[in-house]
Amino acid sequence: MATSTVSSIPLSLSDRLTAGIIALMIGAFLVFGAGLANSAVLHDTAHDTRHSYGFPCH
Repeated sequence: MATSTVSSIPLSLSDRLTAGIIALMIGAFLVFGAGLANSAVLHDTAHDTRHSYGFPCH
């Protein structure tokens, strides 16, 4: 059986707040970007992404 050790580095409150705010900004950008985009743009983006991963879709 293999064992592993994990070390953690405690983050200060300001580091955690900064990471949280950045995550909220990215999330808001994704939600509002998808919510306000034209549906054809979203479809084409999903279609191109699917092809770039190698999944056939038609």
